[in-house]
Amino acid sequence: MSSVTLRMPEDVVQDLKRLAPTLGYAGYQPLIRSYIGKGLRVDLARIDDGAMPRLIAGLKRRGVAESVIRQALAETGQAS
Repeated sequence: MSSVTLRMPEDVVQDLKRLAPTLGYAGYQPLIRSYIGKGLRVDLARIDDGAMPRLIAGLKRRGVAESVIRQALAETGQAS
């Protein structure tokens, strides 16, 4: 594993600490890893299912500039 520093609001950390044992986690850090992992898998599945490349190809066929597509992807947090 790699060590990562993440700044979070104190109330969020307190909520994570309170919730972790209820959900069966040994601490709040494993719960954070779980949340990040789940969100990552959802986003990767959305991208990897081919929908994103098909959308990009369709936009290009309709004359949308590559720079506009890249900017839109960046604004939505998607990789190009």
